[in-house]
Amino acid sequence: MSEQSPVVVLVHGAFAESASWNGVIDRLQARGVEAVAVANPLRSVRGDATYLRDVIAGIGRPVLLVGHSYGGIIITGAAGARNPAVVGLVYVAAFAPSENESAFELSSRHPGSTLGDALTSYPVSSGGDELAIRRDLFHEQFCADVPADVAARLASTQRPVTQQALTDGLPTDEPGWTTAPSWFVIAQEDRNIPAAELRDEAQRAGARAVIEIEGASHAVSVSHPEEVVETILTALAAVTPAEAA
Repeated sequence: MSEQSPVVVLVHGAFAESASWNGVIDRLQARGVEAVAVANPLRSVRGDATYLRDVIAGIGRPVLLVGHSYGGIIITGAAGARNPAVVGLVYVAAFAPSENESAFELSSRHPGSTLGDALTSYPVSSGGDELAIRRDLFHEQFCADVPADVAARLASTQRPVTQQALTDGLPTDEPGWTTAPSWFVIAQEDRNIPAAELRDEAQRAGARAVIEIEGASHAVSVSHPEEVVETILTALAAVTPAEAA
């Protein structure tokens, strides 16, 4: 790949961490694609999107943003206001909000999410509460289609998210998907974000392609990395100038 080929920037969501992209990164690197997994702070929509913009600026090259779950909100915000570095967006079981829409609001528009009943919360000294998925429910709730030992590791390494982050509305009137092309991967057995909601969001965004994976859980990047990578490669091919390929 040329030095001007887009870098794939992977943004995890709530209750995950950057290593949740390991299977995707391994496959991208095997194909000669440069990829970076960002440690999403999970503190607030505005703050997390600002941090991602800083990471993008530090890369200093065009980027294809890939977000999972709440990470979709962050890539949408970071790509807003026509960020010239962002050439495309890939939503992997991820929210693609419009102005003032929050994760909490979008996940409850359609029936099917059981996340609320699986959460535990506790106060933090900076104010408000942090939320995490109960370990005894994590496998069934988050990643029902992975082996038990993998689920146990994911539960132990999950990153808590603040309640503020999940209730913050997107603070821009120009979401990234209004100006950058988008692709969607939808997990049909997602228990965090109903598939029906993501279909609606993909249609609203004018997605170039929507891939649905039968039987896939919310942790689709872990359980089906090959399908996620194929979607990323399709997006990458569409946004990479011929002279940079």
